[in-house]
Amino acid sequence: MIELLLTIANISGGILLGLATLDKWDGESNFFNKIAGFLAPFQTAIGIGLIVLAILEFWDGLLFNIVSILGGILLLTHAFGKVPALETSLRKLSAKLMPFKAIIGIGLIVIGIIQLF
Repeated sequence: MIELLLTIANISGGILLGLATLDKWDGESNFFNKIAGFLAPFQTAIGIGLIVLAILEFWDGLLFNIVSILGGILLLTHAFGKVPALETSLRKLSAKLMPFKAIIGIGLIVIGIIQLF
């Protein structure tokens, strides 16, 4: 059950993070923009889910779960101000990961599809 939830969170988070690249591949149909518009209000929940579920399943797929945790951190960038004790370190980590946002997003989609099988 945890693996299925992590798979859904990976694909959802990947769509949100990789939207710029997916939009270029999509062309004029705006398919991914519509999905991202639906998922955007749940960005915080998806980010928390990615981090928590990846930690629970950490040793089962170490590389996959590290990418999931990084994706969760990128999705929670807007919420770091609410955690004053960790705000500076989390913002620094997020700033270092931001250039790789699309790569991590596409990676999350690929990992989610791989986990389906």
